[in-house]
Amino acid sequence: MSETVPRSDAVLFDARLSPHASLPPAGFVVLMAVLCAISFAAGSAFVSIGAWPVFGFFGLDVALVYGAFRINYRRARRYETVQLTPHRLAVERVSPQGRVERFEFQPYWLRVLMDDPPRHESRLILRSHGKALVIGAFLSPPERLEVANALNAALARLRP
Repeated sequence: MSETVPRSDAVLFDARLSPHASLPPAGFVVLMAVLCAISFAAGSAFVSIGAWPVFGFFGLDVALVYGAFRINYRRARRYETVQLTPHRLAVERVSPQGRVERFEFQPYWLRVLMDDPPRHESRLILRSHGKALVIGAFLSPPERLEVANALNAALARLRP
């Protein structure tokens, strides 16, 4: 029985980890249009009974919801890539501003740590030679466990 040895440039695991956007852009436009219409109608009702200062608070609510979604969309631009070859595990972390950090590990000594079953505070940790890196912090606990299991399976196929 012959054993297949992975090519030195073969990619054994390749994942792009990114946070979920809370609402697609088209849904955001619809939500803001409905919110503006409701706020304008309610504000107009208050103006008609002489409570005109309330109208401004309805506008403030719309502005705060808009701002919260813009912050959420900006944070959703971050991502991490994890790529495993027979000679290295590379992690590239891209911030919402486009700043890139790169980390490399030797796969033979790499340990992937994750609680099973996952809890909310569970972290997905890559550890080797005294270095540790938390990845996928923006993922849900089951998603982090899925990544950990897939990465552990790829590492098991790599090791003799």
